Amino acid sequence: MAARSSWPGGAGCCGALTHHLGQDGHAFARANILAWTREIEADGLDAIVINASGCGTTVKDYGFMFREDAELAEPARRISALARDMTEIMSEIGLLPPVQPMKHRVAYHSACSLQHGQRIIQQPKRLLQEAGFDVVEPPETHLCCGSAGTYNLLQPDIATRLRDRKVANIESTAPDFIAAGNIGCITQIASGTDLPVVHTVELLDWATGGPKPPALTPSPAG
Repeated sequence: MAARSSWPGGAGCCGALTHHLGQDGHAFARANILAWTREIEADGLDAIVINASGCGTTVKDYGFMFREDAELAEPARRISALARDMTEIMSEIGLLPPVQPMKHRVAYHSACSLQHGQRIIQQPKRLLQEAGFDVVEPPETHLCCGSAGTYNLLQPDIATRLRDRKVANIESTAPDFIAAGNIGCITQIASGTDLPVVHTVELLDWATGGPKPPALTPSPAG
């Protein structure tokens, strides 16, 4: 069965970063809830698929955020129930067979928002293994990389120490490159290492016939 995807009008930022800054992110969340509810009522939705785990954790929390809102409590609960990380969906529908041997050693960084916030731990690693990658887990996988939403902006000294510890643990596994499922982690880790850092789904796409991730392609000057 062919899948249909859409981006409903009125949907936008999930509100996570505003919330991290101690401000009210409900306005962003409310706009998404209303936009996605209109989509459900018009055409139906099987899932709301999210490829940034920080956003996914927040959207899955909408039901709690609006639990006392007489108008939005039920729509928010429904939206949270439909939210899926990309690797959840891919694990459910199955990965296409790899089109080429992937003899690369990949260090998988488990974002806090994914492993602690959503309890998604095994699916990304299993998908990478099914795609043919040699997946290694760095020591202290439970520790934060220092990004943590806006923590690296608000507490740069501590965030840098966390990053350096994370990078040292990753580099100790001697990987070819690093995979992660959250843009904040990708940016934070990349600022402390020369190893390429790419989104997990970029690697899965590459292994099953998609383009090689740009981060793995040397620049003409390099």
